[in-house]
Amino acid sequence: MTQTAPAAAAPAAAATNIVLSATELTKEFKGFLAVNNVHLSIREGSIHALIGPNGAGKTTCFNLLTKFLQPTRGRIVFRGEDITRLKPAEIARRGIVRSFQISAVFPNLSVLDNVRIALQRPGRLATQFWRPDTALNVLNARAEELVEQVGLQAFIRHQAGELPYGRKRALELATTLALEPDVMLLDEPMAGMAHEDIGQIAALIRRAAVGRTVVMVEHNLHVVEDLCDQVTVLQRGEILAEGNYDSVSRDPRVREAYMGQEDD
Repeated sequence: MTQTAPAAAAPAAAATNIVLSATELTKEFKGFLAVNNVHLSIREGSIHALIGPNGAGKTTCFNLLTKFLQPTRGRIVFRGEDITRLKPAEIARRGIVRSFQISAVFPNLSVLDNVRIALQRPGRLATQFWRPDTALNVLNARAEELVEQVGLQAFIRHQAGELPYGRKRALELATTLALEPDVMLLDEPMAGMAHEDIGQIAALIRRAAVGRTVVMVEHNLHVVEDLCDQVTVLQRGEILAEGNYDSVSRDPRVREAYMGQEDD
């Protein structure tokens, strides 16, 4: 008769572990439902993948979560705050930062300067345009630390445009980390990457995930299996299955959706 209280407390404790959630998330484009009634719960400290065949709604869902699209209906909550109508810059200031599929570096600047530019915003130097260039020297130590963290110390003075593709993606990860995200959203981080680079970038993501939450859209199922704690499978804009990789990979509906695509 005194043993029921702990069991009742468990759901509440679990609920507090959700850092980012979406409820009834829907996006319609001129009558076409790209995302339909999607419910997501991203646990704090986890690596959570959104996967699915082409046209499943992954990118649209990702753009909704990062506020590059506004939902037709539904609600997005970050740490208890409704962020549904906020703009991308506003949620970035709250600690939700994304990367993009296309390489986004300043090609004519050095690796170090790319990272220093990213560091200006957290340090509020980006708006202090009247200060001399030497004011940015206070960022050097942290910039060098981030460059080393992603394994680019040997390229620190190289122009970013001269880097091989895999190194550019590593630099993008460093600039994303420079913004000090609580939640880092990675849009197909392995896209276009040579096989020999994939393991290196996966290891960088695993290290970057320590102390933060990662949400990633990814086609490479071997990477998803290796990295991700939780997987949401989308098909035709709706959730087909959800769970850890082992459970969703055994789901007959997922196998059918991915027929012939396991190694894509």
